[in-house]
Amino acid sequence: MLRVDLGQLDREGSVAVEASIPAEDGLWDGAGLLWDGDVVVKLQATFAGTGEVVARGTVEGRLRQECRRCLKAVDTPYAQALTLVFVSDGSEEDGDGGAYGFDADQAELDLGEAVREEVVLAVNPYVVCDPECKGLCSRCGADLNEGPCHCSENEFDPRWEALRRLKSE
Repeated sequence: MLRVDLGQLDREGSVAVEASIPAEDGLWDGAGLLWDGDVVVKLQATFAGTGEVVARGTVEGRLRQECRRCLKAVDTPYAQALTLVFVSDGSEEDGDGGAYGFDADQAELDLGEAVREEVVLAVNPYVVCDPECKGLCSRCGADLNEGPCHCSENEFDPRWEALRRLKSE
């Protein structure tokens, strides 16, 4: 699906790779991401020198996430520019700098795992449903967006008692 034919890349110098990856695809297994529809990947792969392939492009889709304050479902757009650098195992580069290794003797270069890794690292885990979201009560768990809870303001958490004693000294 996200593969570059290295023979074609060698002949043409540049190859377009486009894919629409379903939300249920095995590529996303274990990533902790819930997609709302297909994920569209558009990359342009080119040879950047002896033993190096660079793929540049975009990844777009819609994520289903939870508000970090009230835990309600939030649909968020995802659009990210990507630059992936692949270095053949026989090249002189030592693999530092975020480059992915590949075997220059293989017929195809699989971009899937690299795309998955870059997407997982770029997802914002701290989404909120509304900037004015009040979240949940830390004592009873009531949604404070729906109104105040009935917890007493005078209730003390015993775990803070040692600090209260220090403050009063």
